[in-house]
Parts: sequence; C-alpha cells; structure tokens
Amino acid sequence: MVEVADVVQDVFLVALRQIHELRDPVRFGGWLASIARTRCIDVLRRQRVVEPVDEDAWASGDPPRADALVVLRAIRALPPSYHETLVMRLVEGMSPVEIATCTGMTSGSVRVNLHRGLTMLRARLKISGGDDE
Repeated sequence: MVEVADVVQDVFLVALRQIHELRDPVRFGGWLASIARTRCIDVLRRQRVVEPVDEDAWASGDPPRADALVVLRAIRALPPSYHETLVMRLVEGMSPVEIATCTGMTSGSVRVNLHRGLTMLRARLKISGGDDE
C-alpha cells in the first residue's frame, strides 16, 4: 500500500523537475494540483485488481461489447467535468471519495457531477433512471 507521504513527496519531486515548464507563476496552485491529480490516478490504477478479459468472447462483436462501446462513446461525448468523473467511477471503479481526492473536488461536487453526468448519459442512451450511486 502506498503511503500518502510518499505520494506527496513524488508530487513535489515532479514539480521541482518540471518547474521550468510553468509559464505563469499565478497558476502555480492549479499546476501543482494537476500533478497531484495525475499522480493519485496513477497510484490508484496500480492498486486495482484487474481480471483478464476473455478475448474470444469479445472478438465476435457480441452484444455486450457493442453495448459497452456505445456507452463509452456516449460518456466521451459528455462535457469534460462529467466525462472525467464518470470514467473514474464507471471505468476505473473509483469511489466518490477517491475521485474527490484525485481531482481536488469536494465529495459533494463529485456526487453532483456523477448525478448530472448519469442523467445526461441516460438521456443520450434513452434509458430510464434508477437510484444513483
């Protein structure tokens, strides 16, 4: 398990190495938050247990694969703030708290984005809504 202190240290090491790329010192906070967000996502992805996919079952273009591609395209067509949180939740399997930690958003904002994003996704896919996360 990765310690928070290790992630913080890595973020500041990356920032130190890349400080020459910062063009506007006023944007330092956002720039640093972006580095932290990327590092958090990297760490969480490495911690996920990924099960292998049966390539033969998906190669024939079975309906589950076709459905997944339609949904993924619909998610990608959403506004970036909804797209990002939905991908983290539905594709990466991150919890709203993990998403908040990685994006710098509040848990409430993440929940609002997930709710609005799912509502928009349902409308695009023309499916009825149920209870949200």
